Amino acid sequence: MTSPKREKKIERLPPWLRASGRFSPQVHRIKRILRSHGLHTVCESARCPNIGECFCRPTATFMIMGDVCTRSCAFCAVKHGRPDPLDPAEPEKLADAVDELGLEYVVITSVTRDDLPDGGADHFAKVVAAVKRRNPKIGIEVLTPDFLGDRRALDRLADAPPEVFNHNVETVPRLYSRIRPQANYRRSLDLLIAAGKAMPDTHTKSGLMVGLGETCREVISVMEDLRDSGCEILTVGQYMRPRLANVAVAEYVEPAVFEQYEQMGRSLDFACVHCGPLVRSSYHAGEIHEKMKRSESPDQT
Repeated sequence: MTSPKREKKIERLPPWLRASGRFSPQVHRIKRILRSHGLHTVCESARCPNIGECFCRPTATFMIMGDVCTRSCAFCAVKHGRPDPLDPAEPEKLADAVDELGLEYVVITSVTRDDLPDGGADHFAKVVAAVKRRNPKIGIEVLTPDFLGDRRALDRLADAPPEVFNHNVETVPRLYSRIRPQANYRRSLDLLIAAGKAMPDTHTKSGLMVGLGETCREVISVMEDLRDSGCEILTVGQYMRPRLANVAVAEYVEPAVFEQYEQMGRSLDFACVHCGPLVRSSYHAGEIHEKMKRSESPDQT
């Protein structure tokens, strides 16, 4: 496995990265439902290439607390600036949309809200509680920001614990100053450790992108750090430049390399590893959770 140390100019998507179904009638139907409830999805705001597949299933990753982020990561297409105040009705609006879509597994993420004293943890907990009140059996995964390392935020989430707690490290430590200048690698690892302690019955998960100029040895080192932090579920996918304003792709990683990353993740004893060019942190999240449940079931032999 090789990976360049400096950016190259990448002109075209390779065939294994060409997604389909972005403009199907089902995609438009899901968008209408979301707009009718005044909701955002990271699928749209971050220009995810899998939006056609996911909306046609249907599934979506809800993005709460608005569509304006207080941070400006180089890889992300979400708007950044000064966010609007929180919508106190959002928890019930999201629960309404989940009902209308007939979802059995829900992924809830957010913009980063460093302007809020708790980073939005209380709002996360209210959203999870609202969805669970409607359907106590529904599976919920939260994909959170780092809450600036505030452990009290995790205590608030523990009041309404999700099935999966996800926080992405996104890239290798060497690239943080360029790719995630307002984040901290060690803080993200510590958050995953603290989440495992605060919510012992909740699975922890993290993901990273490749193709930003990292080396394979660096990727493996991150995998080792995540496993040492108690992370149980790992996702690795290809970075794809969402807009010209975002950082350029340094490399389109071959599918065979993702297969090797998946093998390495399994050798490190992650409970579940999902690596591939189009894999994203919440891609097939419901299926991964079902796989985790089956592996834990005493009926499985």
